Amino acid sequence: MIRLVRTNSENSDFINLVKDLDNFLKITDGDEHEFYNQYNNIDVIKHTVVAYFNEEPAGCGAFKMFEKDCVEIKRMFTNSNFRGKGVASKILKELEIWAKELNYKSCILETGIRQTEAVAFYKKNNYTLIPNYGQYTNVSNSLCFKKMLS
Repeated sequence: MIRLVRTNSENSDFINLVKDLDNFLKITDGDEHEFYNQYNNIDVIKHTVVAYFNEEPAGCGAFKMFEKDCVEIKRMFTNSNFRGKGVASKILKELEIWAKELNYKSCILETGIRQTEAVAFYKKNNYTLIPNYGQYTNVSNSLCFKKMLS
């Protein structure tokens, strides 16, 4: 059973899941980890979702305002013990619903070219590849995606 909790970046389960995510990304991003890490500060994130699988913290995600009518999806992560159970899809859907409730029209996100599972996941969830934005503009290992919220 998956239970979702809307919270903020002060939630201890969210903080611990993000630490696990950062440890995972240190390995996948290699030398580029510090570049990406500078854009992943969670201190100011007001919109986070934590998923619990049988009451254990299983995954998380967040968004922050990017532009007036667009949010950026951040810090998506599912603990390896809970992958393949639909946790990430439920988190992403909840983030999209929440953003829509706050009158945002679209979501954008960045993921690394080496995160092949993440790339496939976002495509499966109807995110479309877009030109790299902001700090990722000239970063060859970044892929950026967008989804309109209907």
